[in-house]
Amino acid sequence: MRIMVTGANGQLGNSLRRELEADSSIEAIYTDANTLDITDYGTLNRFFEDNPVDMVINCAAYTAVDRAESDDLKAAAINTGAVGNLGQAAAKHGMKVIHVSTDYVFSGETFRPYEENDEPYPQSIYGRTKLEGEGLLTSFCSNAMIIRTAWLYSEFGSNYVKTMLRLADEREEINVVSDQIGSPTYAGDLAHAIHLIIKHENWQPGIYHFTDEGVASWYDFTKAIFDITGKKTKVNAIRTSQYPTPAKRPLYSVLSKNKIKRNYGLEIPYWRDSLKRCLEQMGV
Repeated sequence: MRIMVTGANGQLGNSLRRELEADSSIEAIYTDANTLDITDYGTLNRFFEDNPVDMVINCAAYTAVDRAESDDLKAAAINTGAVGNLGQAAAKHGMKVIHVSTDYVFSGETFRPYEENDEPYPQSIYGRTKLEGEGLLTSFCSNAMIIRTAWLYSEFGSNYVKTMLRLADEREEINVVSDQIGSPTYAGDLAHAIHLIIKHENWQPGIYHFTDEGVASWYDFTKAIFDITGKKTKVNAIRTSQYPTPAKRPLYSVLSKNKIKRNYGLEIPYWRDSLKRCLEQMGV
């Protein structure tokens, strides 16, 4: 099986590289913005003509949520236009697609786990461009799988865990919102799930949700990071209204994983157990 991974230098891309390189039955091509411009359809089409693959895993995304509010054209080019390009190219060249999307497609105002068929209502430019990307992909390519995830972190790149560890070394106390609820998700777990889906004998395209099991607030998540690593920094719980940001965050973004577990037989780890594994990988 030949696979192309876009956004290969990001958190999930690096996690997938580690996951797939251990599988000798998979030949993977890893691309990023500096090696392939997926926002240009002509460039992308020529790439697939020269490098035929069976599947594309799209990890490329504009994820600077607050910056997207004032950089909407670039966010749309990457989160919407490029995804549409991949859908068109996949349909033309007979490829499958796995595309990674986000909990931000929902309003965060429905306080029960979101199902795949719940009505999206994004509250930010980031969420809107991601949702529009989903729509373009499915309009062009019937053989696409969309996996929405949330609160992603890893030992690679910049992320919340690394930021909190840095702040713990710089400050005696920090303020963290306690009224935004979701599921911290280790990118290594999502990469492993994608690997299992690729190898599964019964490919079933469509929209799916994947996060680690359990729920937490950002306050809970931060406390767990410090507890596991022995950091003594005091964490103060505050409300979202006390920490205004350019982009509105979902207050509740827990995603139901029943569909992906049912269709692909996945066993999903508990978020705190995965956090421990990530911190061990980081040597903290």
